[in-house]
Amino acid sequence: MSNQIIFTAEAPAPIGPYSQAVLAGNTLYVSGQIALDAETGELINENITEETHAVMKNMEAVLRAAGFGFSDVVKCTIFIREMGQFNVINDAYGQYFKSNPPARETVEVSRLPKNVSVEISCIAVK
Repeated sequence: MSNQIIFTAEAPAPIGPYSQAVLAGNTLYVSGQIALDAETGELINENITEETHAVMKNMEAVLRAAGFGFSDVVKCTIFIREMGQFNVINDAYGQYFKSNPPARETVEVSRLPKNVSVEISCIAVK
């Protein structure tokens, strides 16, 4: 089995030595997404709701590039800078998983790339 590297210009280019996603067999591993505008490279972070939606839209673009969608996601990991923002992030995130949400953990961390407030990665299976 060979791995397929997934890249789309509809999501931000990696800011380090990693791929947007890797398809291994029927499993897609999507790298952590942050709220960068794919076209401008600017952060979308006026508020945590807007930032979370931007993260999810970037994740959706990567999923779509590999022929997947949110209904294929089986696991997410959410990294947040302030656990006090959990409910707001959770509300925005939940709009993308209206039924049969994936397994998930949410972890508070001291710092994220580009000082963003939220980063989300996922695993999807066809």
